Amino acid sequence: MRAVEITAFGAPDVLRLGERPKPQAGEGELLIRVSASGINRPDVLQRLGHYAPPPGTSDLPGLEVAGIVESGDAAALSRAGLKVGDRVCALVAGGGYAEWCVAPVEQCLPVPAGLSDTEAASLPETFFTVWSNVFDRGRLQAGETLLVQGGTSGIGVTAIQLARAWGATVIVTAGSDEKCAACLALGAHHAINYKTQDFVEETKRITAGKGVDVVLDMVAGDYVAREVECLAEDGRLVIIAVQGGVKSAFNAGLVLRRRLTITGSTLRPRPVTFKGAIARALREHVWPLIAAGTVRPVIYRTFAAADAAQAHALMESNQHTGKIVLTWSS
Repeated sequence: MRAVEITAFGAPDVLRLGERPKPQAGEGELLIRVSASGINRPDVLQRLGHYAPPPGTSDLPGLEVAGIVESGDAAALSRAGLKVGDRVCALVAGGGYAEWCVAPVEQCLPVPAGLSDTEAASLPETFFTVWSNVFDRGRLQAGETLLVQGGTSGIGVTAIQLARAWGATVIVTAGSDEKCAACLALGAHHAINYKTQDFVEETKRITAGKGVDVVLDMVAGDYVAREVECLAEDGRLVIIAVQGGVKSAFNAGLVLRRRLTITGSTLRPRPVTFKGAIARALREHVWPLIAAGTVRPVIYRTFAAADAAQAHALMESNQHTGKIVLTWSS
């Protein structure tokens, strides 16, 4: 099969289309004939040598795919209500940049009604991540306020739509007026240009001094101290990436007085049972919203698999709004 390989750690041009043996599904797994592969920031980190795949996982990048079930564990497929020939999308721990990909059955979901495989391939990584961190760890409720750092990222456009559908007020930050406008068009109630405005002061102004209930942070570093200032009483800060660095100094007195929670998680190394529980929650609560058009995938651009290097260069430029997807043609 064709696969996009990381030939060395470095710039996007280290990604090359090569040949690999077709994988085989084992117990509890299925084999997908891949139509499209989503691109995510962890793929870039893996290419740079900063994010090794978990032990036993394919060294190929790629955390989400969509396509047709070609074969698999019959009992596991039956339990999941899936069969050979079904269109599915899947969250995987690696190996997604390839024409065939093995995935745990528990981490697969049917392609939502009305969506193409390209659209479906953009869903798993961001939807699993947002559900796990905003709704499970962050415990966001209707009537509360969410602050999303980086509203035009794949995570951001998903968080905006899901939080709005849940009845929460959504505030986002973005790096230009154009990106702020894109966030508002997706359903954010307020958008802050972090290059020209102080997001702490703007958040306090928007909330009349109360602060927000949940912050979804992909920056960390010196953002943590500022986000602690943004939180309302009993607020929750959820860190899912450390693009701004791993060290933070913040006012612990505010944490005590306001009873704040600072938490975070990474999804990739978690066990199949954990990810399977998220998949079931998405199928019950979110997939109907997608089928109804209340929540929709946001695709910025697609690339042929052979042009994966260009796709990574675009992601690193931060010019995109939404997801970037690779497509495979036979």
